[in-house]
Amino acid sequence: MKSKYVIYLLSLMTLMMTFSASAQFAKPEDAIKYRKAVMTVMGTHFSRLGAMAQGKAPFDAKQVVDNEAVFEMTTKLAWPAFPEGSDKGETKAKAEIWKDAAKFKEAQDKLLAESIKLNAAAKSGKLDDLKTATAAVGGACKNCHDNFKEK
Repeated sequence: MKSKYVIYLLSLMTLMMTFSASAQFAKPEDAIKYRKAVMTVMGTHFSRLGAMAQGKAPFDAKQVVDNEAVFEMTTKLAWPAFPEGSDKGETKAKAEIWKDAAKFKEAQDKLLAESIKLNAAAKSGKLDDLKTATAAVGGACKNCHDNFKEK
């Protein structure tokens, strides 16, 4: 049952990726709501991986693969949800996102690169690989939050 949910969610996310940011978001508030939802899903699935890596939850290789698949998809969905004008409203996004777009893009690229390594670690079925990869992804997340998200 969970596999069907993951497949459905991934299919839906892939479909959503096919639209441009401008077509997706008629209003800045729409972009803000969308990126909050994506980040919530991203955080939920990464937390599950982190809990297993830290020994706070039992290691389950199948759950690692399932959670990593959703996490990796969300790493691709988040970035179009930062169009110009979505820096105002109910958001914790810092103005630096738009003022220093190159640095923000660099942070995105780092997370995407680390998520690819996390995918390989998940598929290895080895806890030690998961520990290494989640630490690197966690560092990429922290870097972005430190530089681009209000506390």
